[in-house]
Amino acid sequence: MTDISPIPSVAVEMSMAGKVCIVTGAASGIGRAIARRLAAQGARVVIADLTTDVIEGGEPTAELIARDGHLAVFHRTDVAVTAQVDGLIADTVARFGRLDVLVNNACIRHPRPLLELEEQDWWRILDVNLSGVYRCCRAAIRQMVRQAPVNETRGRIINLSSQHGLIAAPDDLAYGVSKAGVDYLTRQIATDYAGRKIVCNAVAPGKIHTGQGGRATDPAVVERALRRTPWRRLGRPDDVARAVLFLASDDASFITGATLMVDGGWMAA
Repeated sequence: MTDISPIPSVAVEMSMAGKVCIVTGAASGIGRAIARRLAAQGARVVIADLTTDVIEGGEPTAELIARDGHLAVFHRTDVAVTAQVDGLIADTVARFGRLDVLVNNACIRHPRPLLELEEQDWWRILDVNLSGVYRCCRAAIRQMVRQAPVNETRGRIINLSSQHGLIAAPDDLAYGVSKAGVDYLTRQIATDYAGRKIVCNAVAPGKIHTGQGGRATDPAVVERALRRTPWRRLGRPDDVARAVLFLASDDASFITGATLMVDGGWMAA
């Protein structure tokens, strides 16, 4: 499945014009949609990922954004490696002069219940999904605290958590724990750095159909998700991207430390 349709702007005036944004894990899926949405609104976007390959098919994200008439660059980054994360921030600032928005989307999964989860897999998932967010937030905030505020804000961070950070992820222990940690880390950073004009929020997707295969397309998993979601469809990557765009923009004023659910009402039911 490819996603080459144009991304329309959601306002006449581009809400992210001139803003510098990093999106981790943006080669595919939700991260790809986020990068395209931010770029369509005028942002200069850095695609941070291990690869340019698109899981669901299609041309690399940065090339697709360029073909849409917007600006994006790819920066190969493993969020589990501190030096690479620090290099990502440094290179972004060297190229564009500042960093306005960081979107922490990169994550991995290895669905296993406790008794089937090997220790090395546990640590690997936490290292990417939770410690990766820590590394990226730390490097970004080191830069943001040195920047002059724009519209009261020195920088904005949006972390991708999950409904499964709030409720059990069936047979997927490490993923759920990592996302619960992301929600807590979001609140803590928001509290600690509000006084320095840095905003930190989270977006928690429900069941999002990204075109990825495997467990995500298991008929039983899909049927359960549809049955549990009051809005009778699966989510789409652009549903999440639109929520991220709001939190990344100056329209999201006086909002920090929040988790915005994008789940079709799953958590309300």
